[in-house]
Amino acid sequence: MPDALRLSNLSKSFGGVRALRDVSFDVRPGEAHALVGENGAGKSTLINIVAGALRADAGELRVRGRIVSDPSPAAMRAMGIAVIHQHPSLFPHVSVAENIAMGWESRRAVTLIDHAERRRKAKDVLDRIGARVEPETEAGRLSFAQQQLVEIARALAGDASIILFDEPTAGLGVDDAHRLFNLIRKLKQQNAAIVYISHRLEELPAIADRITVLRDGQSVATRAMSELSRDAIVSLMVGREYAAPVVASAIGRGFVHAVAAPLAFADNATGSDESQRPAIASPLLELKGLSCSASGVRDVSLEIRAGEVLGVAGLVGSGRTELARAIAGYEPADSGQVIVEGRACPVRSPLDASGLGIGYLPEDRRRDGVIGEMTVIENVNAATLSGSGREAALLGLIDRSRERAAASDAIARFDVRPPAPDALVSSLSGGNQQKVAIAQRAAAKPRILILDEPTQGVDVAAKAEIHRIIREMASAGAGVLMISSDLGEVLAMSDRVGVMRAGRLVAVLGRADATPERVMSLAVGGEA
Repeated sequence: MPDALRLSNLSKSFGGVRALRDVSFDVRPGEAHALVGENGAGKSTLINIVAGALRADAGELRVRGRIVSDPSPAAMRAMGIAVIHQHPSLFPHVSVAENIAMGWESRRAVTLIDHAERRRKAKDVLDRIGARVEPETEAGRLSFAQQQLVEIARALAGDASIILFDEPTAGLGVDDAHRLFNLIRKLKQQNAAIVYISHRLEELPAIADRITVLRDGQSVATRAMSELSRDAIVSLMVGREYAAPVVASAIGRGFVHAVAAPLAFADNATGSDESQRPAIASPLLELKGLSCSASGVRDVSLEIRAGEVLGVAGLVGSGRTELARAIAGYEPADSGQVIVEGRACPVRSPLDASGLGIGYLPEDRRRDGVIGEMTVIENVNAATLSGSGREAALLGLIDRSRERAAASDAIARFDVRPPAPDALVSSLSGGNQQKVAIAQRAAAKPRILILDEPTQGVDVAAKAEIHRIIREMASAGAGVLMISSDLGEVLAMSDRVGVMRAGRLVAVLGRADATPERVMSLAVGGEA
């Protein structure tokens, strides 16, 4: 039986930059093949070539033994290839059923729309993957994780048999990730070919049969998954020995991520010994009975102190993101108080929050985090253009050399690749876009920083750097509220851990009490 997908000696350049060089890669029917590499290693370019969005400059692409001479997105879909992107590409103003219907209706001529049939098929495929989503729901009203599941459902509705998953668990909670892994195993049993791309190396042994490592645009190794340890994979990715101590590990109640394995890099980088951490000072931010009926946040009371990282854990749909948006003024609270440095301050808009020194990095960086059509320079400096700064911009009085210096400093500090201040952010990989988004927030020097999934979709080295920056900002006196679906990240980075469930903050745990078992028990309904 021929390989489902085979790439031979693919090369691709953009201007003078070589993105891929003689890359060979294959995936067999019934196999899950992991593809890993640092941000900028060439994974996104490879995906776009397989999807038909880009053409290779050299090399050969075969699908089930047949050479693809004229690739295009439509041609590749017709061959049964589907890409589940890290950021879902649903049509937000139509229903889930209509979005899913585009998967199977695109494969046949449709002369008359049968809405009942659409809903029935949508429900069938949603039930198949265990997605608790109603077909009639408008797609734009879904959470990030729910949109990801609908994207998968749409691919399956279109009879895709070669499926590329690009960071599929980046926005998923524990239960949804567990269901996804079970689904991938079922797809393998049905002879589907799976390409699985993830920076969460600890989840790969659960599903991958083989692994290919990309580095600097080249495929440097393809091995059986069982042959490589996590440290060996990281060493291949970065091109040098890279051993990380494992702080802790937890598998249980559907928890699929090894706890704190990636986070050991952050502690090494910052030297985060307890004796070196700053003393936690007085509250910068207090919430008293904060509620938002529109988003389901109910009676949340907490405080964030200067020099502290308060982690927020919980399952998808628990209200974590909704709480962050209420604090930041995107979905203002309709009762309760926001108290900043001892003073009650109504936050009715993002502008109000910014004026109070509250910085916010949203979960969806492409929609709310960065402006893809602007350069790295413009994005990094955008957060500092408030009030007189915006007026100066309109009058053409901005110090461009100062802007360029600030962007160059941010590029070096966050290791943005390629290090090109004038590059459009849309041309960067997802992980490098995330670095730019965080650099933009850091440039404004907020007193209170709210980060929703700050390391989503970044590689292990970039994750370590982001963790270092977060700890550095806390050490300088900022108060940080960090939301993450990666429980290991929350436990390793936080001074205290809050647990959300059904829109409520059910507990705030100190470091000693915040064990994986305790946090997960509270998240799924255990006693507070």
